Amino acid sequence: MSGARLVLTRPRQQTLDWLSRLAQFGVDALSLPLIDIVPSDGSAASAAWQELPGAGMAMFVSPNAVSQFFAHRPAGRVWPAQTLAACVGPGSAKALLAEGVPADQIVQPPLGAASLDSEHLWPQLQQRGPWQGRRCLMLRGDGGREWLAERLREAGAQTLAFNVYQRRSPSLDASGQTLLAQILQRPERHVWLFSSAEAIGNLQGLAPPATDWSRASCIATHERIAARARTLGLGLVVLARPEASSVVEAFRAMQG
Repeated sequence: MSGARLVLTRPRQQTLDWLSRLAQFGVDALSLPLIDIVPSDGSAASAAWQELPGAGMAMFVSPNAVSQFFAHRPAGRVWPAQTLAACVGPGSAKALLAEGVPADQIVQPPLGAASLDSEHLWPQLQQRGPWQGRRCLMLRGDGGREWLAERLREAGAQTLAFNVYQRRSPSLDASGQTLLAQILQRPERHVWLFSSAEAIGNLQGLAPPATDWSRASCIATHERIAARARTLGLGLVVLARPEASSVVEAFRAMQG
């Protein structure tokens, strides 16, 4: 697999940041977004802003949730002093900081967590409890973080969900179709980077029905995503944390 290229599948809105971070490590990567982010009409984000001052926490499922929420910030509104901002990934935390959320109000899995997910975020939130009677806003796109919402409700919190964007399977243009065909023709020359099981399902729908996935390989950023890749039939599936340094380490190990 020496000389292979890493294929990013994240939404287009996150592509430039990831390409830049990977380039700092000297990794040759290309982008084929397998999820389209469609902004909502803003009504859900505006409603969430109305609830925010009385909320104990706002949970952001992704950097897209951050950007879509803050795109509808009322003029002059600052982040409430009593409201935590929760997320599971460093990209979301970085986006929250850029929007002016104080660092000490951002809650995420610990730096050394085995995986960056709801299961590793929940103990951090428990330390910020009790949650009885507190309102928690779930800012997401077409669902997400249902397990975490259940834990919060079990702890007595009231969860309010706001779908501030929509996720869609992409409609590839001519250049995208050409790129996909080239990757599928030379699977040994490419390594997919999957940060969503949904992206894998979209890839399956975009590829020809008779595609042989046994020669393909990928890096998955969570065990659930890895399991979906194995179900599709990929020959090599490697786990890595959703951080550039971890992805690069896994990528180089696969080539070595």
